[in-house]
Amino acid sequence: MNDLPRSPPPSHAQPRRIDFNTPALQRQRRLRALRDRLTRWTVLVGGFAVLAAITLIFFFLAYVVVPLFQGASLTPGAAVRPAWMQEAKPLLMAIEEQNQVGLSITDQGDAVFFGVDSGQLLSRTHLPLPVGVHVASVARAEPGSPLIIVGLSDGRALVVQHDYRVSFPEGRKTITPALEFPYGRASILLDPQGRALEHVAVDAGDDNLIVAGSTGSQLHVVALNHGNDSDTALVQSRIELPQMTEQVKSIFIDPRQQWIYVINGRAQADVFSLTDRSLNGRYKLTENADTEVTASAQLVGGISLLVGDSMGGLAQWFMARDTDGEMRLKLIRSFQLGHAPIIEISAEQRRKGFLALDAKGSLGIFHSTAHRTLLIQSVASGPGLFSLSPRANRLVVASGGQLQSMSLNNPHPEVSWSALWEKTWYENYDAPAYVWQSTAANSDFEPKLSLAPLTFGTLKAAFYAMLLAAPLAVAAAIYTAYFMAPGMRRKVKPVIELMEAMPTVILGFFAGLFLAPYVEGHLPGVLSLMILLPLGILLAGYGWSRLPEPWRRRLPDGAEAAILLPVILLTGAFALYMSPFVESWWFGGDMRLWISHDLGITYDQRNALVVGLAMGFAVIPNIYSIAEDAVFSVPRSLTLGSLALGATAWQTLTRVVILTASPGIFSALMIGMGRAVGETMIVLMATGNTPVMDMNLFEGLRTLAANVAVEMPESEVGGSHYRVLFLSALVLLLFTFVMNTAAELIRQRLRKQYSSL
Repeated sequence: MNDLPRSPPPSHAQPRRIDFNTPALQRQRRLRALRDRLTRWTVLVGGFAVLAAITLIFFFLAYVVVPLFQGASLTPGAAVRPAWMQEAKPLLMAIEEQNQVGLSITDQGDAVFFGVDSGQLLSRTHLPLPVGVHVASVARAEPGSPLIIVGLSDGRALVVQHDYRVSFPEGRKTITPALEFPYGRASILLDPQGRALEHVAVDAGDDNLIVAGSTGSQLHVVALNHGNDSDTALVQSRIELPQMTEQVKSIFIDPRQQWIYVINGRAQADVFSLTDRSLNGRYKLTENADTEVTASAQLVGGISLLVGDSMGGLAQWFMARDTDGEMRLKLIRSFQLGHAPIIEISAEQRRKGFLALDAKGSLGIFHSTAHRTLLIQSVASGPGLFSLSPRANRLVVASGGQLQSMSLNNPHPEVSWSALWEKTWYENYDAPAYVWQSTAANSDFEPKLSLAPLTFGTLKAAFYAMLLAAPLAVAAAIYTAYFMAPGMRRKVKPVIELMEAMPTVILGFFAGLFLAPYVEGHLPGVLSLMILLPLGILLAGYGWSRLPEPWRRRLPDGAEAAILLPVILLTGAFALYMSPFVESWWFGGDMRLWISHDLGITYDQRNALVVGLAMGFAVIPNIYSIAEDAVFSVPRSLTLGSLALGATAWQTLTRVVILTASPGIFSALMIGMGRAVGETMIVLMATGNTPVMDMNLFEGLRTLAANVAVEMPESEVGGSHYRVLFLSALVLLLFTFVMNTAAELIRQRLRKQYSSL
């Protein structure tokens, strides 16, 4: 057997060769490359689509908002020379609602109705003037009123009213003008001496009529009322007022029949009280001694006076309380048309805008509340007379025997930078203020569209929400990620993140209907929780540290937080239980009244405290989840290395972990802030929606988002209110964009600074 031949050993072991170029592997590589390209292009296209969507939203909002800041435009029509204008001089003109029929009161005592576009004579009515008496003056009541008063040369005044009846004979719209005499065709005696009335004024109340006129420097005022029986004829009574020494230039009656304004001399206004029939004061209307008042009018509502002077200046005045509590005539704002004297001022009948014409034929379009000059354009070659339609979209100018109709486009005069963001002095206010009040019941309303209180309310709500949410969420995230036992962390984190699924409308409903009245009824207990809870937790921690070490070791590391649950519950129950006793001992049984009366702080049931609690609860999960991931993602090697070098766990946390995770923590706070700023339903249901600028914790607020949600359904599409609401949305978008951009820059800087740890 030993002689059998042996196999020669192999000279070299050959390795097994694997073919990586098989068709299957090639297909797999091609498929993987295709998936990579598809994923890359999907992410790229998706990112660009998000950027494009945000850009389109921005441009759409800007497209809706930009018309707010455009001025007015005036389109002149063809000038005509109607025959009736060559026969008599127009003293006053008016246009009806449909811009088809106009009225002219002439110096010969005729009421001429004419076509607005053609100037064609439609009808002529001669006023019932006594023989030998002619028209000495004419004036209209406050803007929007159809009453006209005609002063006569015999010291009497005639009150007339123009009316326009619309009918549809044979399916065609027909407007029939008529001149009416609501207080009788008989004139009212103002001057017993029979002198010509140089200036007149009229105001009609619910059951009375006040007529005023002047002869030289003498003022005559007569009141007409029904007495105790509304069916009886009007009873005249003369109102005696202190007399003046200067020549009267114009007279105006306050529609509330509290004041009579008399402009006299070069530039002086005497204000008389109709309540006690005394002189309230004499006010100088111009600062320059050489400047003279040349024109005046009332704004719609009759509260404000518009005064034009010989230097082309215009000013708005109205009565407001002084520091001593007395009503005084105050200069509110000024405008400048040119340098020629102002010869006529006409106010819009439905807005706080007005037009002015100077001696050179330049027309200016202004808005009082917005303090805005919308247009200055030459419309005549010299002095003239003009009238504005009730809708403020048609203008008729009479100058040099010519009549010219013009189309006026002025859709959004009440919006300006000052009206949106600065303090504005509104009528019936004693000082400038930030006010949002977009609608009211009557047509004399002055829109108050300040976004300042809404923006302030947005930041106030976010501030109080973050004041509660930020420390709790960040501290909970740090403890969960760094100290808590892994088993407990796997249970706690999903529960907190599940809070984010709670609909905000449910939170708002709960906060408005339950939390707000509960906080009001247990205010001392709720406020004491802010002190007792931290003290209770500190005492519990100190007591735990004093326990024997064998006892403490029975609890697994990182599970110490479990012992705080009964401490928090017992502390909260104790504080709320003691609330009525504390309220009785220290606050006289009612802390709300004590806050309101003793501290002078307004308390609303739905206030910023309730919003902070409810919105803070909604924001906590966002901040917690992102911050916890950031802390937990800190490399374990950094933590172990720090501990190995002798640092304590607290030193490692504060000098290594938090610094490394700071970009993520900062991002969490910014995302939470953005969530708080844009929150709608909680703020809408948990506050009184009062747009006030006050950091008072116990007062309500209104945010931009809530305001858009409340008022957008009721706004007129394309109107100023509608576009201002879109401006609110644009402000929110810009705010979040700027805040997120700044947050990203800070995050990148923090990441670069602490990336070397």
